[in-house]
This record gives sequence, C-alpha cells and structure tokens, in this order.
Amino acid sequence: MIPTLEAVAVGTTFADAGGGRIAALASIDARFLPGQLSVIVGPSGSGKSTLLHALAGIVVPEEGRILFGSENVSALNESQRDAWRLTHCGMVFQDFRLIDELDALANTLLPAQFTHLRMPAALRQRAQSLLDEFAVPARSGPVARLSRGEQQRVALARALLLDPPVLLADEATASLDADNGQRIANALLAVARAGKTVIAVTHDEKLSSLADQVLMLKAGRVVVSEKVPS
Repeated sequence: MIPTLEAVAVGTTFADAGGGRIAALASIDARFLPGQLSVIVGPSGSGKSTLLHALAGIVVPEEGRILFGSENVSALNESQRDAWRLTHCGMVFQDFRLIDELDALANTLLPAQFTHLRMPAALRQRAQSLLDEFAVPARSGPVARLSRGEQQRVALARALLLDPPVLLADEATASLDADNGQRIANALLAVARAGKTVIAVTHDEKLSSLADQVLMLKAGRVVVSEKVPS
C-alpha cells in the first residue's frame, strides 16, 4: 500500500534583494492520499512550486516535516533524498529539464539509466508505449526540435517510466493545446485512479475540475483546502 504524503507545519523562506528573508511557505498543512488527484492552485509567487519541490525533497523546509507514511523525508541528507525521490517520485518540471541533444525515447529512458547498466527491453517498450499514448514520435531527432507541447509530453512520459507511487507535476498542461491538454489531464487522473498519489500545480481550470482535492495558496499559506464532491 502506498503511504500518505504529508506536509506538516511546513515553512521556508528565501532571500530577497536587500539581504532579508521572505516567507515562501508559512505553516503549510496538507495530506495527499493514494488514489486521488490533488491540485495546487493560486497566483504566481504564492508558493505552489516551492511546496511541490518540498514534497519531492528538493527543497528542505526550515520548519515542519515532509512525511511519507512514517518516514520523515525532510530529515534525510541530500543523497538520501535523491535516492528516495528516484524510487518514489516521478516529476514533471515546469522547465521540462530534458537533454536537448537526445531524442524523445532516450529522454524518456533517462531515469532508468541510474539503476540499469543495460536497458531492459521491457523498459524500452514501456517508454515507447508512453510516447505513443501521448502522441510523440520516439525517433524524431533531438528534442530541441520538438514543440514545447511535445517536450511537455516527453517530460510526462519520463516521469511515468518507472511507475512511481507518487507523481508530481508542475504545470503539466501549460504548454498544450486544448486537445492535448485534455489528453494529459485524463492521463493524470488515470494514474491516480490506478492507486497512485498525483499532485499537480496548475492554472488549468479543466485539470482542476477533475481533481479530488484542491489546495489554494496565497502568499505561502493555504487559504482554501477542499475535497471536490464526487
């Protein structure tokens, strides 16, 4: 069974131009359950991406804890958090973080390079199937030649490659047209319905309308936390 992912009284700051500190998150409490699609919404600069990165163990909160079941992720050292994230989280970053020189298939297979000296045929097939599902040509040359929408879909395929229990997506539909945005929104919901924990930062109202839980952030605080009626 996949544990619950929780932010418990999480707070963190960042440096401003004058050398002071500004709160990025302030005493955030949130629970994310397997089998549910949760979305984090709010204006730009409200702390949405910071919270997502804290849940992934990329940002270490100055206050509070990130819990995955009984495990305190925020208490792990950097290498331990990296190992935890590789095992437990698939991530779609807002800037994609693809390797421009590689094609779509090679980019999708990147997470497996950390754990396999020789790529298993089953993983190659899974990567190909994910790219087919998201309508991205696997052997189209360097991903730098693809549209932003195609690059976004490659990033999602890569995040899903190892079938992680937790999927974290930062604006996964932002660069897509209406049809492909709906395709990806449906894919995120399907991953959740398969029993995974799916958390998406979004401004996309269509994606939010599919969510089981909506958290609205403003100035680093949760101002609305609601379950969407089924």
